[in-house]
Amino acid sequence: MLGIDGALTIDSESASIQTHLGILQNVIQRMAANSSASKAWCVTLVSAVLVIVADKDKPDYAYIALLPTFVFGALDAYYLALEKAFRNSYNDFIFKLHNKTLTEMDLYSVAPKGSMSILQWTSLKSFSVWGFYISLVVLILITKAIAIG
Repeated sequence: MLGIDGALTIDSESASIQTHLGILQNVIQRMAANSSASKAWCVTLVSAVLVIVADKDKPDYAYIALLPTFVFGALDAYYLALEKAFRNSYNDFIFKLHNKTLTEMDLYSVAPKGSMSILQWTSLKSFSVWGFYISLVVLILITKAIAIG
């Protein structure tokens, strides 16, 4: 129901409010799961490449394992940026709900909020991204130098 100022006068226990929040929470959860899956697939591919390189006795080909590391690192940062953008959307929705400034457009819009380029850069600087992928690069280089080469 719209109030005089165009804002929705909906109780926070309303089914439409709860459904909207549930949708946002599910999207956030999927982005977190995608980020985790990126790390798992990266480790799987890097391990497979290093095993094949060791089996064929071609140590210089170990650098091929860097390709999935960088690709999945970028993908992971993208998923973390999307997760943050949807958390921004969720927080903005809650803020409007508490301040009674929620509009019908807010209720039926599920969109990320924030500059994706800034959010991706911030995600790349996150320890959960650079800490994992830099460690993986170091392990690739150590494996190339000691175990294979």
